[in-house]
Amino acid sequence: MTGSARIPTALTIAGVDPSGGAGVLADVKTMSALGAYACAVIAALTAQNTRSVTGVFGVPADFVRQQIDTLFADVRIDAVKIGMVGQAPVIGAVADGLIAWQPAHVVVDPVMIAKSGDALLERAAVGALRERLLPIATLLTPNLPEAGVLLESRAPDTIREMRRAAERLREMLAHTGPRWVYLKGGHLPGGDATDLLFDGDRMLELAAPRIDTRNTHGTGCTLSAALAALLPQSADVPAAARRAKAYLGAAIAAADALAIGHGHGPVHHFHALWPVPMPAA
Repeated sequence: MTGSARIPTALTIAGVDPSGGAGVLADVKTMSALGAYACAVIAALTAQNTRSVTGVFGVPADFVRQQIDTLFADVRIDAVKIGMVGQAPVIGAVADGLIAWQPAHVVVDPVMIAKSGDALLERAAVGALRERLLPIATLLTPNLPEAGVLLESRAPDTIREMRRAAERLREMLAHTGPRWVYLKGGHLPGGDATDLLFDGDRMLELAAPRIDTRNTHGTGCTLSAALAALLPQSADVPAAARRAKAYLGAAIAAADALAIGHGHGPVHHFHALWPVPMPAA
């Protein structure tokens, strides 16, 4: 395929969740389901299931940079999603690598805490994330607790506070070129899950009915990976964001069909591609 019809190539830079619900494995599933060719740079390893994270092993920063440089030297990368990076030196290596290679789209998902409540980012690395990754982000996708950490304040707990947080987060991004904040409102109570998309001028509300399921492991990873896959395929950021949110909503709605693990199970990344399971006899 050539020209505008070519299949986009999306890269995830993140950690590995062996259960497949979050991290690199979830990102690759998402990108593949949405029509992008997925590549991955491994930034961390975890011992993890649907109930807990029992260990984190960081990949050396120089090897993370070597993965990035070797990949970009050969493969056209249309968009990058950055997820769990774990440690400050790795954050620096990722930032330096992407500054050198200049991909068109950089989606930064500031992964800090797993669904189980376990920490996935060293406390000392929060400053490095704020100072090194936010300036290179073309799209930042924090949830409300992550927004609170980035802004050094409590998490927003109303739509009005979300709006102010989105404005403050946008001020932390670089001021050259298009830059967007996608603030996820899933932690707010209520019947709808409302997200905000803001570019410094337009504040768009993206709302969808809340789905009653405990199987929401990896929702943040899935959304940011969907955005990376869809940005090269969409007319603009709002169009990609609406498609990504719709995809995630459908993946959550189908999650109970998987029955993976005994804790917070994964969403169904291939809900539109796999046959509907037959009821048990």
